[in-house]
Formats: sequence, structure tokens, C-alpha cells
Amino acid sequence: MFNRKLVAVMAILALVLVVAACGDDDAETTTTAAGETTTTAAPEEGFIVGVSWNNYNEERWAKWDEPDMRGAIEDAGGTYISTDAGSSAEQQIADVEQLIAQGADALIILAQDGTAIKPAVASALEQGIPVIAYDRLIEDAGALYITFDNVEVGRMQARAIFALVPEGNYVFIKGNSADANADFLRGGQQEILQAALDSGAIVNVGEMYTDNWLADVAQTNMEQILTQNDNNVDAVVASNDGTAGGVIVALAAQGLAGIVPVSGQDGDLAALNRIALGTQTVSVWKDSRELGRAAGEAAVLLAQGTALADLPGTVMFTSPDGNQMVSILLIPIPITRDNLDVVVDAGWIDVETLCQGVTAGTVDVCG
Repeated sequence: MFNRKLVAVMAILALVLVVAACGDDDAETTTTAAGETTTTAAPEEGFIVGVSWNNYNEERWAKWDEPDMRGAIEDAGGTYISTDAGSSAEQQIADVEQLIAQGADALIILAQDGTAIKPAVASALEQGIPVIAYDRLIEDAGALYITFDNVEVGRMQARAIFALVPEGNYVFIKGNSADANADFLRGGQQEILQAALDSGAIVNVGEMYTDNWLADVAQTNMEQILTQNDNNVDAVVASNDGTAGGVIVALAAQGLAGIVPVSGQDGDLAALNRIALGTQTVSVWKDSRELGRAAGEAAVLLAQGTALADLPGTVMFTSPDGNQMVSILLIPIPITRDNLDVVVDAGWIDVETLCQGVTAGTVDVCG
């Protein structure tokens, strides 16, 4: 028998399918277990994250930070674009404008000069483009500040050196004066050493900034300080591994390498080898892969419309200018001869590179 009810049901279903087919091509149709049909707009596809590097020639950025940063963005369906300012604050301003012109939905900026870049950051924020101040502070409360805890890095450097040299003449080789991190590090160092400085147990016999954190500038500065003090230097608190390398060249020329303790940071491969050799005391290791990944993940959320205050894992950071900044602060690890296995086990460095030139048996990981 001809079933009119069945025909009616089939007609209704056909009409539903036609309407669905004529709807938004990007819509997603779902049928529930109860037979109900719902249509949900597809998530927005495609976004661009622009990254402004201050100087891409530095080993760390290309080797460690960028791959995980880029991976986090591209894995989420985004497009990664970048520029290199070549250590020029003026070029970086133009670079940020270029990234905006290319359609960046979010910006990650590693500032060459945290003050000079502020107008470009303000312009981006006014246009509704979120900004991440990457590893280096930019004094704008509208930006996300993501870095390792640089004050704690300074504390770790000073603790390692002070444990070996509780009395004597200290030298402080600081970073670039235009980089707020240089002063954050120095502040952390001072916290640890203040009491000994006040008592006279240790004496500050030389303190200099290092233009662009360059090793050859640090070497020249250290040579001047050694000359001024007739080589009477007992410890050097250098603020990163590049400056530490320059300091150690200057010390070596006077027969003092391996005698005068020297600090650093970043876990540069050459620095880790120097630790194994005994010419550098400590490198505060900041696993830049974690930092790059965290920045990439935050940029994805910001580009997709997440509010700054709603980002996961943030804390409030009070800047030197008194700005309350939404921040992500990662914790570093001091690496000395006693725990070189940490960076080996993490795949940061291989044993062959770490132990080059090291006498067998002098360091556990070098056999």
C-alpha cells in the first residue's frame, strides 16, 4: 500500500538537506543522537603572526627560540612571518610597520631598544593588533611581557660566584644599556651581593655596560678594567654567555682564565663547553624552546581574539616605570660543572660538543 506518511517525511528530509546545502559553505552541520540537526559557524580560519627579531644573527634566536615559536603558530593553522632589524632600533620600527602592512593579526617583538620601539607598539595596539614583548621589556601595559625571570637569573649568577669568592675584588660586565634586561640582571646580582659589598668583604672594582651584548666589546671593557686594577680581580659577574666569552679571552691573555670565576647565561654551546673546561663557572640556562613555544601559543590565542587578561598562566609584573603588565615568567636553571647532565639529557647539547678539549675524567659527563 502506498504510504503517504512516509513520502511526507522523506520530502521534509530532502528540504532540510537542500536548505543546509544552500547555507554557509563554511558552516558545520551536526545531527544529534535524538535526530536533531544543528548548524554551527566554522571557526575563523587563517591568521598571521608577525615576529620582529632585533638581530637574527645571534645564535640563540634562530637555533632555539624560533623553531618552537613558529611550530606553535603553524600547528594552530596560522602563518608565521618575520623580519630582522640587524641591531638597528630605527630599522625595527620600520619592520613593525611592514609586518602590520602584511596583515599581522598579532605581533611578537624582540626589542632592540625598549624605549625607541614604544611608539610602534602603541600604534599597533591602537589598531587592535595585540603585541607580545618577547624576552625584553617594552614599557606598555597593553602588551604581554613574556620572558624568563631575569632578576632571578641575576641572583643565580651572583650566588654561584659568591659561593666561590666570598671576599675579593668583583667586576660587573653588564648587558646593553638600552635593554631593560641588563638592569634587571644587575638588580638581582646586587640583591645577593649587597650585604658583602656593604661590609667591604667584596669590592666593586669595575662595572660597565656592553653595547649590543657584543663579546668583543666585553673583551675590551674587561681589558681596561684589568689594566686599571693591575690584574687584581678575583671574580667577574658577566651578564650573559656572549659577554662571558669576551671576558674570558681578556683573562686568558693575562693567564687568569680558569682562575677567576666568571658567570653567564643562555646556555650557549660554547659557554657550556667552557664550563666543562673550567674557564666559565656558571651559565644560567633558559630553555629558549619553552619560551618560543609559550610565545607562539600566546600569539595564537591573541590573534584569535582572546583578551590579554584571559590568557592562561599569566602573572602581574610591576615594571620599572610602575606599569602593571600581564606577564608570563619562566624559571631558569643554573648550570655548573656539577649538573651538566641536565642540558645533555634535555638534548640541548651533545656530549661530543660539550666535551671538546676536556680531559677525560675531569667532568662526569665527559667520561
